[in-house]
Amino acid sequence: MDVTGIANVATTLADVGTSQAVSIAVLKKAIDVSAESATALIEAIPDNKSVANLPPNLGRNINTTA
Repeated sequence: MDVTGIANVATTLADVGTSQAVSIAVLKKAIDVSAESATALIEAIPDNKSVANLPPNLGRNINTTA
């Protein structure tokens, strides 16, 4: 193998390594954004304080006869 071939292989390997590093960084950022979105959705769930105003017998029995 000549010197040019070795240099081309080395350059290609360096480019692949850089490309993989960038891909991993983008993936980590996407995961962080998804985690933030999920946290925001969970925090947006309203509290069930309105259920506390209902009578205690409501919702305990199911009428199964038609």
